[in-house]
Amino acid sequence: MFGLPASAALLDLVSDPILTLRSDLSALRGNAAARDWLGPDTAEGWRALRQAAGGRLDAWLREATRAIDATRPAPPAPPLKLPDGQRATLHLLRDRPNWLLHARLSAAQAQDPPLAEWLALAAGPALLADATTGRVLRKNAAFAALHAPPTAGPDAPASLNELPDLLQALLGWHHGAPLPALAAQRPQDPALITEAEFTDRHGQSHWLLARLRLWRQGERTLLLAALEDQSPLRERDLAHQQLDALMDTAAVGLATFQPEAGWLKSHRKTAPLRAGSKLPVGSLQGIHRDLVEPASLPEFERLQRALKRGDAVEVRYAVRHPELGRRWLLTRVAPGVLAGGRRSTSVVTLDVTAQAQAENALLLRAESERAVLDSVLVGIVTVGAHGIEWMNRSARRMFGCELDEVQGQPLGVLAPDDDDHAFHAEPGSDVFECQLRGRDGRQFWVIGNAVQTPRDDGGVQTTYALLDIDRRRAAEAQTRLAEASLARIIEGAPLAITLHEAQTLRIVKLNQAAAALAGLPEDALLDGDPTRLFGSELGARVEADMREALASQALVQREYPVPGPQGTRLWDTRLLHLAGTTPGDAPQWLLMVASDVTEQRAAEQARLQAAIAQRELLVREVHHRIKNNLQGVAGLLQQTAARRPEVAPVLKEAVGQVQAIAQVYGLQVGASGPLLIKRVFDAIVGSVQRMQGRVITTTAEGGALLDDWCLPEAEAIPIALSLNELLGNALRHGQGAPVRCQLICDLGGVAVEIANAGQLPEGFELGAIRSGVSGLGLVRALLPRRSAILSLAQVETDVVCRLELMPPSVVHNPATKHAS
Repeated sequence: MFGLPASAALLDLVSDPILTLRSDLSALRGNAAARDWLGPDTAEGWRALRQAAGGRLDAWLREATRAIDATRPAPPAPPLKLPDGQRATLHLLRDRPNWLLHARLSAAQAQDPPLAEWLALAAGPALLADATTGRVLRKNAAFAALHAPPTAGPDAPASLNELPDLLQALLGWHHGAPLPALAAQRPQDPALITEAEFTDRHGQSHWLLARLRLWRQGERTLLLAALEDQSPLRERDLAHQQLDALMDTAAVGLATFQPEAGWLKSHRKTAPLRAGSKLPVGSLQGIHRDLVEPASLPEFERLQRALKRGDAVEVRYAVRHPELGRRWLLTRVAPGVLAGGRRSTSVVTLDVTAQAQAENALLLRAESERAVLDSVLVGIVTVGAHGIEWMNRSARRMFGCELDEVQGQPLGVLAPDDDDHAFHAEPGSDVFECQLRGRDGRQFWVIGNAVQTPRDDGGVQTTYALLDIDRRRAAEAQTRLAEASLARIIEGAPLAITLHEAQTLRIVKLNQAAAALAGLPEDALLDGDPTRLFGSELGARVEADMREALASQALVQREYPVPGPQGTRLWDTRLLHLAGTTPGDAPQWLLMVASDVTEQRAAEQARLQAAIAQRELLVREVHHRIKNNLQGVAGLLQQTAARRPEVAPVLKEAVGQVQAIAQVYGLQVGASGPLLIKRVFDAIVGSVQRMQGRVITTTAEGGALLDDWCLPEAEAIPIALSLNELLGNALRHGQGAPVRCQLICDLGGVAVEIANAGQLPEGFELGAIRSGVSGLGLVRALLPRRSAILSLAQVETDVVCRLELMPPSVVHNPATKHAS
């Protein structure tokens, strides 16, 4: 049994002829297929068909109507043989107060697929509903999968009102009726587009885009909705954004080469070069042969050959950039095959200048270390598997020979023929003392040690450090002299210096400045702990810091307020452990060096406070002057408008904009940080009232939140200009009627509603307004995209403009403790 609703728009979609019959069984109207069957005048065609069929068709119609009204099955309809050889099978349905007659023509006639088949073929969710009652007439499986549980029946839900609120809003349905924007849609208007993020029954989020249209014919109105899942497009855009960020962060150039298409350029724009930045190498197209240094040309040619043949290769070469100078690039070529069988080559280019510079620095460091070792007084001899490899200047002078005289010979040529000699024994970490013989026959005693280190080739290298004892004695004498001089310097230094035993932290040595710090003689402080030096309370803190310095084996810096006869003094203290005589030993001593920085810190604090005060004064002065200058500019524009009436409207609008900016700078005089939204709101409303000579009724809701929401400095002027334009627009189009403005603050953000008498143009769309220098175009250009929402709606006889501001366009007042 055919069961489509009696809607002319829907019946026209059916490929079979369908007639709407009156109670007397005369034809009221027919769908497109019925008009093709019976002629343009379906009533006359139906009458002619009844006459041609004789009484058997009328008799069946009377019996079928009585049976259907009595809720009994209707008798089968007599087959009708048409003049063109076709056959028609009739079905009668009740659609009070009328009847629907469905004619199934013979199979010889080609038929259009029914609407249900088209909905089943649609990949995206699709819906057909009665726009008057909200009853769902048709939907496909993709739409049912959005919300219905698997156990729900095929007809659930039966009404749009049973859908989730978010899905209703996406379909343009609100409180049992279409949205005003959808209801005002005309036949020639484009489809209404809505977007929303919807979570299906599996918990997966989808960004859905809906195209909506109302189909009106006769007394029935149908809602047609086609939905598209935009999630893959959004994910693709996000992936592109993440890839671009990754490439920018890692300084990686990426290009793709296909033999049949050549280089595939990246979709993003390359950032301009700046001094000190890395070389942008998005593809090899920007690297010309004349940029490559001559020494790297063979490697660059190898790279070009690999690209032509599609071979995998990794090449490093140097280029000379006109702005950034000499840069090292590493290019990897990775051939592959795409899913369609096409060959493709990915080329990744890295700026490895830092790595090359580091390698060169290591070579220079090795040469520098050799130079340093060559200048020390200790004789150093390096011995490998094949004999002596290197000697520094001190060793060559010690043995009275040059390196080429002994290079490659065993170390024994420098020692007596004694099997027990240290040079013939296995090297160890212990210090040895032995007699050596120079190439000139001179014998001398040295003290030294030997260290074995592994080589890159798997062998072992032995390094001997030798010191002539006579030279050491002289050095020791010089060391003692230096220590005595250092002791005299420490004693006379203005710094408080103490030496503590690592385990007990008792004071072993101190100078006069340290005794003055404690206010006690030196004898009273020796063998005492830090509490004797700093007092009981502060001493415990100093002792804990000393333990930390010993545990970390690093310099620890602290500042201690030390009370004294002249008040509390601030001492900058540095604690450093002194390790034992051999590597790996635990620290034996702790050195403390302290200096009085009271005056220095006070001077630094005074300079800081003076700088802050000067900055705030300068900022206030700048804001004040900007405000005065802007007001002066506004005055000049007003004078020009008075002299030039033909441009007065344009200049009056510019004066309002300048006055709005001046109001913001005026509010910033004497203030720092974000501006209260309430103050900016009142200032702009007052400025517009003075400029227009009109009264604007204002109200504010939000309680304590009115003193919490603020505008950041960067957003204050754009939002102030936007409020100025919206208020001016309401006054211009308000037909002289009062204008109402309301400020609403809640936990989520701030909203401003402006209402004026008026009527929006038919088919008005805010999104179709282009950015400009005045009116709604300026507002759209100034407002931030992601954190501000502007809407215009017709509410009875008023036009209501609503501006919603959300973080970060608005921020909480730093002076309050309110938390959203």
